[in-house]
Amino acid sequence: MPLTMKDVDRFEAARPRLEAIAYRLLGSASEAEDAVQETFLRWQGADVERIEVPEAWLTKVLTNLCLNHLASARARRETYVGQWLPEPLLDRDPMLGPADTAEQRESVSYAVLTLMERLSASERAVYVLREAFDYPHREIAEILGITEAAAQQIFHRAKKHLTDGKARTEIDEAAARRIVEEFLAAATSGKTEPLVRLLTADAVSVGDGGGKVPARAKPFEGALAVARFMRGLFKPARSKRALAGGSPGIHITTANGGPAIVAVLDGRVIGIMCLEVTAEGIAAFRNQVNPDKLRRATEVWSSADHGEPLFHAF
Repeated sequence: MPLTMKDVDRFEAARPRLEAIAYRLLGSASEAEDAVQETFLRWQGADVERIEVPEAWLTKVLTNLCLNHLASARARRETYVGQWLPEPLLDRDPMLGPADTAEQRESVSYAVLTLMERLSASERAVYVLREAFDYPHREIAEILGITEAAAQQIFHRAKKHLTDGKARTEIDEAAARRIVEEFLAAATSGKTEPLVRLLTADAVSVGDGGGKVPARAKPFEGALAVARFMRGLFKPARSKRALAGGSPGIHITTANGGPAIVAVLDGRVIGIMCLEVTAEGIAAFRNQVNPDKLRRATEVWSSADHGEPLFHAF
């Protein structure tokens, strides 16, 4: 039976929530959009009149599609060129989903999305549904076809994995921005020592170029190694301008709820550096330069006026 306009409207009302769930599960905006579209096709082919709770039905279909996708995505990432990082989303992107509680904001932070790669598909699903969307364990069990006790056990295991990997004390947004400003001043000074002072001793820098933009295959580890890399990264050079096609403007903004540095060239986002800023210093730089993972960021960036850049790189 063809969908009525009421049925289509019902799905469209659920789309933002479904996209936010899919993004957290997959770490990719484009893959999330595909999963939601496939859910719509399943909705289109279902006997909608017999579905008692559409929200639960849609969530179950979407979650299982994402679980299937994760299995194949993990295999693809084994052959991915260089380091794989999630697709960052800029502030105001509706796919970020709810951010009313600390748990919801944490679940979509770039650091946690990266750490979630350590989880099994079922752990990731339970964690996202419970932590970010406050689904009761009973409903999560029904969605995944497991017992309620199993859902609780998987959730606690997922939380432990994530907590073990992220035990630093965070700081507020204003303080984080000040540290990012200090970092940029230090990075453009040409000196290593001011950078080292801003970093934690075990700081890391990871880059994802996807084989399309140069990015080191292995992370830089330790404050001195990271500081030297950052000093070189922001050092002007004609070769860098030629590679980028110009001198990108550098802005401080927010991505996935945390501080980020965005490089923009001719209205196109060509890089997003997500910083993990803690009370102990900057613990991590996660640099997304794969153009395939910056298309949505460019769309969101272009939809608002961000003023003049702080400076032009290279």
